[in-house]
Amino acid sequence: METLIQRAKEARDSAYVPYSAFPVGACAESDTGLFFQGCNIENASYGLSNCGERTAIFNAVSAGAKRLKKIAVIADTKAPVSPCGACRQVMAEFMVPEAEVVLANLKGDTKKMTVAELLPGAFEAGDMDE
Repeated sequence: METLIQRAKEARDSAYVPYSAFPVGACAESDTGLFFQGCNIENASYGLSNCGERTAIFNAVSAGAKRLKKIAVIADTKAPVSPCGACRQVMAEFMVPEAEVVLANLKGDTKKMTVAELLPGAFEAGDMDE
């Protein structure tokens, strides 16, 4: 877990956050043990911004990793930072419901959850067949 958090913290240093000044880092681990980092990247047109978690996951998928087993996210918050709804849905697409999500802050506080705990009743590909 420490490696994942440390890599997320390193990724946070690359965040592009001129509007919010709220850098977030993330690191996802594939089912084959590869690590993929991501940070939040903002845009003057706010809707075009991307969160650190999704950047890490998209980085993994673009490198060929379609199944992730863990992800950590870190920010300078009072309590461990929590992913937004869009990030939770992307996690549900590329991680099994039991996959570990580590929430962290710069003070060293952590909280472990599963994807299913973060997004119960996630919309999945099979839901389109109904």
